[in-house]
Amino acid sequence: MILIAFIAIIAKIYNWAYPFISRYINADTIAHWRARIGFRPSGRDDDDDDDDDDLDYEIIRLLAVLPSTSIVVNDDDEVLIAGPAAYRLGIVDDESIVNDRVLSAIHNVRESGGKRSCELVTETARRFADPFVINADEDSEARGEGNAVSRPNWLKVTVGQIADDKTVVLIDDVSEERRFAQVREDFVANVTEQLLKPTKALETLGEDLEQDDVDIDRIMVEASQVREYAAHMGHLVADLLLLIKAQQKVVPGKDNEVGLLAEVRQAADGMRAAAEAKNVRLVVNGDDSLMVHAESEQLQGAVVKLIENAVEYSPNKSAVGVAVSKSKDGKHAVIRVVDQGCGIAREDQPRIFERFYRGGNQSSATKDGVGLGLAIVKHVALTHHGSVSVWSAPRKGSTFTFTLPLAQ
Repeated sequence: MILIAFIAIIAKIYNWAYPFISRYINADTIAHWRARIGFRPSGRDDDDDDDDDDLDYEIIRLLAVLPSTSIVVNDDDEVLIAGPAAYRLGIVDDESIVNDRVLSAIHNVRESGGKRSCELVTETARRFADPFVINADEDSEARGEGNAVSRPNWLKVTVGQIADDKTVVLIDDVSEERRFAQVREDFVANVTEQLLKPTKALETLGEDLEQDDVDIDRIMVEASQVREYAAHMGHLVADLLLLIKAQQKVVPGKDNEVGLLAEVRQAADGMRAAAEAKNVRLVVNGDDSLMVHAESEQLQGAVVKLIENAVEYSPNKSAVGVAVSKSKDGKHAVIRVVDQGCGIAREDQPRIFERFYRGGNQSSATKDGVGLGLAIVKHVALTHHGSVSVWSAPRKGSTFTFTLPLAQ
């Protein structure tokens, strides 16, 4: 309690002092003082110091406007300047270069001059966990069961000298481009297969119907297959339309104030037949007094996707629990969907909310999915000013937590 009170006091002091601080301290003054304090070479006269200060000040200002993440090191490989992304991308830690390839490129440039360029893959430092891959259980943090997930980064690195005793490293993070290309390839392959299957089934059915001696039993089997593929395509189109609708922000107002538990129950009722077909018990409970601002179709669609996911990956004779409660801070409503399924591998967790991503835990019952469900959930959460998170471990099931601000 004392620590919380102390933090609150510090926050109030900061909020009070910020207008005065920001009036006199800006990027230029910070760069100026960093240049004067951080880069003054020892053993030189004042004129040389002034020249070096001017040089370092200009270097800082130049690097600040470059789109690349920059790192400047001295002859002792000590990091003098590093953008925040350099730490997140796993290049710098504790004021040192920790990537061997980057360090080798620095040494080569220092010895031979010129510049060096390379492409490399690093892991995100674990303290920079994906915000969507966090504890779903509020008590799990206290038990030390956090599931910070490191994700790979694809980087283009250029190293060159900017002064006799200083080397610069410029880093371009092309991870999103690589991930988008990979997702696009997966989507094209997946959707192409989804389109080819019903097309082929229709073609086969048409050919058999044209025969003089029609085999009724065979026609019935093929017609059933066409109907199954058509339902699957309808599901895909509905998901795409819901994903498009989920891009639109929801503005809180009296006309969209809804009871959360009632919305969740309605979504769950639509999934009971699917749960019973898999012999999975679906249990819904919670606080029926919680009100949120939401677009019903989007909210119920997101809950359906969470329950659908839980049921699909649950074994027979298991249970899926859906609970609605108030957050500990009293400002948010929380939906938790808990299953006893196969769980999600650590390496898959940072990507499960991406569009069209399919994890490695697919079975014969889930392999035909397109990978839009959790992307829809994420976008519905964002458009409703909320969040979604996951806790999961292989063979231990998963807990998805969907959080929304309470209506005021």
